[in-house]
Amino acid sequence: MSLIQHLINGELVSDSGRSADVFNPSTGQVIHQVPLASRETIQQAIDSAKAAFPAWRNTPAAKRAQVMFRFKQLLEQNEARISQLISEEHGKTLEDAAGELKRGIENVEYACSAPEILKGEYSRNVGPNIDAWSDFQPLGVVAGITPFNFPAMVPLWMYPLAIVCGNCFILKPSERDPSSTLLIAQLLQEAGLPKGVLSVVHGDKGAVDALIEAPEVKALSFVGSTPIAEYIYSEATRRGKRVQALGGAKNHAVLMPDADLDNAVSALMGAAYGSCGERCMAISVAVCVGDQVADALIAKLVPQVKALKIGAGTTCGLDMGPLVTGPARDKVTGYIEEGVSAGAELVVDGRGLSVAGHEEGFFLGGSLFDRVTPEMRIYKEEIFGPVLCVVRVASLEAAMQLINDHEYGNGTCIFTRDGEAARLFCDEIEVGMVGVNVPLPVPVAYHSFGGWKRSLFGDLHAYGPDGVRFYTRRKAITQRWPQRASHEASQFAFPSL
Repeated sequence: MSLIQHLINGELVSDSGRSADVFNPSTGQVIHQVPLASRETIQQAIDSAKAAFPAWRNTPAAKRAQVMFRFKQLLEQNEARISQLISEEHGKTLEDAAGELKRGIENVEYACSAPEILKGEYSRNVGPNIDAWSDFQPLGVVAGITPFNFPAMVPLWMYPLAIVCGNCFILKPSERDPSSTLLIAQLLQEAGLPKGVLSVVHGDKGAVDALIEAPEVKALSFVGSTPIAEYIYSEATRRGKRVQALGGAKNHAVLMPDADLDNAVSALMGAAYGSCGERCMAISVAVCVGDQVADALIAKLVPQVKALKIGAGTTCGLDMGPLVTGPARDKVTGYIEEGVSAGAELVVDGRGLSVAGHEEGFFLGGSLFDRVTPEMRIYKEEIFGPVLCVVRVASLEAAMQLINDHEYGNGTCIFTRDGEAARLFCDEIEVGMVGVNVPLPVPVAYHSFGGWKRSLFGDLHAYGPDGVRFYTRRKAITQRWPQRASHEASQFAFPSL
């Protein structure tokens, strides 16, 4: 069993304190130990970043971008190795892991455009012999706290952009599947990133609190559950930090009577059951407008859910692997039991699945509920597992009201051939990311990712243009060079043109 280490100031560092087990979800066996950083270790990373910042902020943006170009190439060359590590520790299929990495690389590509995205604005002669311009300057030491479900992609949402903007970054990845995250950070060192600009420290709540409380850390990015997002936002902003904290979700797909049902079913299968539903953008509720649509959807879904190919994530050609941990599987099982008790119709039951040769793995089959109602816990709460709930409503307006009344507002979509219905849905739905016949409307890297309501705490979304604004401060400069032999009388009124 190997010991995973921290990466601080370009070196692998051990921690003599507490540690946690890292499991292979397909076998249920412990495969690594990961250190849980002490406050002293966190401070070591902060000191390293603080020391590296002056030189890095003064490095030309074009040279920072060159590091990102080399980083992108190394990520592509190591795709198979990274995907293998993700699958071994998270459980998702190799194909899904590779797809995650590709979406992360898109953000590195965006960071490569640093000279363009960091250009300020310039105005000449705003007054007599007076010019004005704005400059986007880095914050200093910033940090990110990332979840288990995307150990490659979500960190790549954060630190490539933060670093190319001139900041130094401390990453606290999930302690459940840290190996791929650490390898990717080492590839960035190999690409030529100076020591101290990026550190990776493993840990639990103690490490998070140390980052929140450290005055040197100027900003925090977080992706995870809503209770923790709200905690980090309130505690960090109380200390004057800039925060973007992305929380939980309950994503609805609305199926209209005119929807292309075969395409909708295909999309729902991937969106609901891909990665075992362990995605913040997973579709967990299908809202059918009319009983006829619901009956037809159930009839098409049942055989496909029952036919899901499930096994060890490192085996090619599968639809689903295991859930990330035993407690995660047990929590989802508890929700299924709760749904049955509440009166929902369990059409497909994924409990009790055993995979030959992997009997101790954390497996659960796909489950499908019909006739779910808004007062049920399986509707209200984020299950984060392979469970799809079907809700029946009478109209598009009722479907939209259902979605708008929910506390989360992360992602949603509508399946329809009606342009008027789609336009109304896009205009009136109170959700941050919307798809029309697109089940997982995750924005591309040159837009920004984020939900509304209790799915996001903070004013700026992740990556893209909002990410640039989050990791920089605008400085407005007004400059005057008086002409020779000119002299103006003092002005005591507020200056104006």
